[in-house]
Amino acid sequence: MTKGPITINAPASKSLSHRTLIAAALANGESEISGILESDDITRTRGCLAACGARIEDRDGLLVVTGMEDGPKGGNADGKHKDEEPHELYMHESGTTCRLMTGVAAAGRGTFRVHGAKRMHERPMAELTTALSGLGTKFKYDGKEGFLPFVMTSKGYTKKSVEITLEESSQYLSGLLLGAPLADHAITISVTGKKAVSWPYVALTLRIMEDFKAGFTVEVREGRSTWKEVPWRSVKGVTPGKVRFTVQPTGYQPTDYIVEGDWSNASYFLAAGAVGQRPVLIKGLAADSLQGDRAIMDILSQMGADIKVTFDGILVTPSRLRGISVDMGRCPDLVPTVSAVAAFASTPTTIENVAHLRIKETDRLAACATEVARTQAETEIAGDSLIIRPGRLPKGHAVDFTTHNDHRMAMSMSLFKLADMDVTLDNPACVNKSFPGFFDEWKKVTD
Repeated sequence: MTKGPITINAPASKSLSHRTLIAAALANGESEISGILESDDITRTRGCLAACGARIEDRDGLLVVTGMEDGPKGGNADGKHKDEEPHELYMHESGTTCRLMTGVAAAGRGTFRVHGAKRMHERPMAELTTALSGLGTKFKYDGKEGFLPFVMTSKGYTKKSVEITLEESSQYLSGLLLGAPLADHAITISVTGKKAVSWPYVALTLRIMEDFKAGFTVEVREGRSTWKEVPWRSVKGVTPGKVRFTVQPTGYQPTDYIVEGDWSNASYFLAAGAVGQRPVLIKGLAADSLQGDRAIMDILSQMGADIKVTFDGILVTPSRLRGISVDMGRCPDLVPTVSAVAAFASTPTTIENVAHLRIKETDRLAACATEVARTQAETEIAGDSLIIRPGRLPKGHAVDFTTHNDHRMAMSMSLFKLADMDVTLDNPACVNKSFPGFFDEWKKVTD
């Protein structure tokens, strides 16, 4: 008798959880938020928002957020207490918290000490701090300029325009966008540089801003000098120099909100349905989601996976997979998942446009190449691409994987358990960063 599909409930979206909490905390009033992800990264964002003046109460899983009055407040916010210590914004290892909250806190008043764990101090912030300096914020660095830790002194966004690139991360732009409605004048944010990565995350930011009634417009350049306003949902990517945002000084309005399921953290289970022995049904995902990691459905389909969108959820049935060439610049968090799946395929896979993975929780490009190679695959980093040439999976053998203290590496390498390997992870607890309940759910797939 054929067994039915394994059913998994998708955890809440980490990206939307960060942004929803921030918007609610910036609104002057009370919002009720349900479905927020419980994870280390979200705890860091909650802590930073509380340090800026928001109040967040957990009432049996429903978060009641009482927003700040007049925006984030740091030390000496009123200018009358010069000896007051900066308010602490501790990021630990959450890059999303760091980039979004630095932009948001700079839209407030007072002094803030921005710092984190050792790896966070190694990750570049110069793109954002340079932009914020242009808006009037002052920075005093403890060490190397453009890196944490630093003390930030702000009187809000005092200028009317700023430029930012999306070459390293889209989160710099998202931080500016989230802070801009707090200004007392309209602010135009122009995208510059040579390329733009991870646009779908900016779309998530715009969606939350719209849902919490922050006013903004998006314009695209036609010709050399003509700008045309377009519906923001019609923008599917960014060409530097041809997109700009104008944010109005509307602030945010309190809004009750339900956070949708997370395509990033669901990707491991969707992949499990493709490479395992039984179908997997994922519930709680929006098939029309703006999340960039919804692309996992298209990528797995291109590799030959049998995927159906049903009334019950997303159903993935085991299939024979083939390698593909795929540009993953828009969905970098999926690269560990796809690199693991590529080792199950019959032909090579090339993952392109992912140089920015080098500044994630670890050098995620090198980590993927190193760890997938433990499965007898040949891996190669060529410029901004990762090439995986699958070998004969060492079924029945023990394989020790290094997580590099990276939650996505830990969850992705767990897929090799479905190849009959005895998988050992050096730090399985690092999944707490984004998905504390991962291994409890994973047992449903592997048992």
